[in-house]
Amino acid sequence: MPLKKIQGMTNSGTVKGSALKAVKGKGGSGKTASDLAVADELDSWTKSKQLLKPEDQLELSDQELKEEIERVLTAQNPQTPSNIVEFSFKEGCFIPALPTTQTVLLLDIEGNVLHKDSEEAKFQLGGKFEIRDADEEEKQQSAELNAEILEGDDDVERENTEKEHDEEEKPIAKDEKEKQIEEEEGEGEEEAEDEAAVPIKKTPEVSAYFMKVGSKKLTNQFNFCERGALTYNNPFRNLETQTIPPPRANFSGQVTQWIIYDAYQQDFEAQLREKEKERKDKIVPTQKTEVKRKGLQTTSDTTKRTLLAIKILERMINQNTYDEIAQDYRYWEDPSDEYRDEEGTLLPLWKFVYEKTKKNNVTALGWNPSYYDLFAVAFGCFDFMKPQPEGAVCLFTLKNPSFPDYICTTETGVMCVDIHPVHPYLVCTGKYDGNVAVYDVHSPEKMPQYESNSVANKHCGVVWQVRWGIDMPDGEANFFSVSADGKVYNWVLMQHELSQTLIISLFLSCDPIPGPSGALIPLTGCGTTIAFHPTEQLIFVVGTEEGNIYKCSTAYASIYLATYEAHHMPVYKVDYNKFYPDIFISCSADWTVKIWEDKRSDPLFVFDLGCAVGDVEWAPYSSTVFAAVTSDGKVHVFDLNVNKYRPICVQAVVNKKRNKPTRIAFNHKLPVIIVGDERGCITALKLSPNLRKKVKPPKKGPVHTEKELELMKLEKLLALVREPQALTPLPDPPAPVDS
Repeated sequence: MPLKKIQGMTNSGTVKGSALKAVKGKGGSGKTASDLAVADELDSWTKSKQLLKPEDQLELSDQELKEEIERVLTAQNPQTPSNIVEFSFKEGCFIPALPTTQTVLLLDIEGNVLHKDSEEAKFQLGGKFEIRDADEEEKQQSAELNAEILEGDDDVERENTEKEHDEEEKPIAKDEKEKQIEEEEGEGEEEAEDEAAVPIKKTPEVSAYFMKVGSKKLTNQFNFCERGALTYNNPFRNLETQTIPPPRANFSGQVTQWIIYDAYQQDFEAQLREKEKERKDKIVPTQKTEVKRKGLQTTSDTTKRTLLAIKILERMINQNTYDEIAQDYRYWEDPSDEYRDEEGTLLPLWKFVYEKTKKNNVTALGWNPSYYDLFAVAFGCFDFMKPQPEGAVCLFTLKNPSFPDYICTTETGVMCVDIHPVHPYLVCTGKYDGNVAVYDVHSPEKMPQYESNSVANKHCGVVWQVRWGIDMPDGEANFFSVSADGKVYNWVLMQHELSQTLIISLFLSCDPIPGPSGALIPLTGCGTTIAFHPTEQLIFVVGTEEGNIYKCSTAYASIYLATYEAHHMPVYKVDYNKFYPDIFISCSADWTVKIWEDKRSDPLFVFDLGCAVGDVEWAPYSSTVFAAVTSDGKVHVFDLNVNKYRPICVQAVVNKKRNKPTRIAFNHKLPVIIVGDERGCITALKLSPNLRKKVKPPKKGPVHTEKELELMKLEKLLALVREPQALTPLPDPPAPVDS
C-alpha cells in the first residue's frame, strides 16, 4: 500500500499531461478555441506587414538558390606568427622559437552533465542494488523522511482517485485510448525506477538504504538533470584601518657579472666550510689516526727526497741533451760582430713550453732577483672576445728547459706577475676577474696563500700589472695593483687576509657627465701599467688606455703630480731607467716608443717602429740600451750611445703570420733576454757583444765606478737633445759721470 501511494504522488504531473492530451483530441483536429483565436490574430498581423526589398538587391534564380556553397573552417589561427626568433645567450645567436598553440579558448565552464556513453554514466545506469548502512545522523534523517511520507500518502491517494474519475467521464476515441495506455505503461516504468531511491521504513535499531542504479528512462538525449538550490548570500563587511606608512629610502647599485659570480662563489665556499666543520665534528681522534699521520709524514719525507733526486737526474739528462745550446749559452760569442758597423744579433737558445698552456698567451715575464736562472711566467689571454681559458703561473729555469719547476693553475687567466725583491719565494699575481693572489713557492700546496675573493675586496676590471713595494714599518709585505677600473690599490699581507687600501682613482680631465639620477659623474681612465721611482718609493707613474701617463704619489690620493699626454692609443708599458731615475720610457699601440724626462712635458726621443709595440724595457747593464717587441714578430734593440735614430738590431723571433711576441725581459746578470708570444712559448735569446758594450773608463783623470760612467754617458747624450737654458744678459755698467 505505501508503494502505490508513492507511485501516485510521483506521477501526478504525468497524469495531468495525459488529461490535457485527451482534451486536445476532443475536437477532431486537436486544437482548442483559444488556440484558434491566437492563430487568427497571428494571420491578421502577418497580413498587415509588407515585405520591403531594396532596389539594388541581387535576384537569384531557383537553381542558384538551391546551389550549396561549402565553407571549410579549420582550427588554424591565420593571425598566429610563424617566424618568431629569440636570442639564446647559451649559443650566442638568434634561434627559432617554439611554435605557438593554435587554440583560442573563448569559454570554459565546469558543468555536471554526463554523456550517456561515458563510463560514469554507464555505471550509474547499471542494474544492481546496493545496501548501505547509515550512521546515527542518517538514521535520524531516514526516520523523519518516513514520517513525512506517511503523512502525505493519504493526500496523494485521494488526488489520484479524483483524477481517475475525471478521466473515465471524458469521451475518448479508441485510437487515443490505445496511445494513452502506452503512455501509462511508460510512466509506470519511470515510477518503478523512482522507487529505487526511496528509503524503506525499518526498525529504529537498524536503518539502511536500498539504492538501485538500474536503467532509467532518459528524459532527453544527453541523460542529465539539473538541480538548483537557493541559499542565503553571506553579508559583506568592509573593514578599514589607518597606519603610519613605513620609512622609505632609495637604493641603487651597479651589478656586473663578476659581482654575481663572486656572490655565488662566496656562498659556495661558505657551504664547503660548513661541510668541513661537520666532518671535523664527526671525526674522533684515536691512536690509530695518530699512527697513520706519523706514517704519512714519513712517506711524505721519503717522497720529497725521491722527487729531489729525480729532479737532479732530469737536469743532468737535459744538460746532456742540450749540451750544444748550454755551451753556446756560456761561452760562445758571435765573431761576426767585429765586421759589422756597430750592429749586433740575437742567438736563439732554448724554447720553454708547457703543454697545458699552449692555448694561452704569455701575459707577463719576470726574473727572480735572487736566482738569476729562474723566471716566472703568467699565462692568460689578451683576446677578450673569445672564451677565457684557464690560466697558470709557472716558474722555469735555464737548467731544465723541458718542464717547469713550479706549476699552479687558476680558474681565470693570469694577466701579470711579480717576484718579491727580498723574499724570492713570494709571487704576486693579478687575474682577469679582478682578483689578486700571493703564492708561496716553498709550500707544497699549489694554492694561493693570500687571495682577494669578495665583492668589495677586489678590482672591478682586469688587473693589468702588480708591483711589490717596500716593506711596511712593521715588516709586513705589500704590493700595488692597477686595473681597468681606473683604481690603484695597495695590498698589505696581514696575518690571515689581504688588507686593501685605495691609493688613487684615475679621473680624466674632461667634464663630468650626467648620470641616471641626474647627478654629475666624473669619468675615470683605465689603468694599464705602473712603475715606481727607483729612489723615491712614494712616486710612481701610471699609463692608461686613453694614452696619458700620470705621475702620482702614495701620499696624495686626489691629485696628480704631473700629466703627460704621451700617446694617442693605449699605453702598454712604462719603465724607469736603471741608472738615471728621472728618465723613463713608454710604448703604445700607436707604433711609437718615447723617452721622457721628469718635469718635462715633451718627450726627449720618439721612435716609430711601424706597428704596435707590445712591451719595452731598459737594459740592466747599460743606461742607453733598451729593447722592444712589436706585433710583426720582431725584437728591436736600441743603443742611444751608438745610434740615436735607428735600432742596432732588428731580428724576427716568431712567424708574424701565425704568431706575435707579447712580452720581453732582460736578465739582470746574464746577457740573455726572454721573449713570450701568443702561443704560450718563451724563447731565450743571447745578446751578441755589440749589443752589450760597456763604457770604457778614461785613461787619465779620476777613477769612476761603473754606475758613474753610465750616468756620465747618458748625461752627455741628454745634453744634445735638451733645450738650452735661457741666458740672462748681464746688466750694463753705469755710465761714467763727468766731474
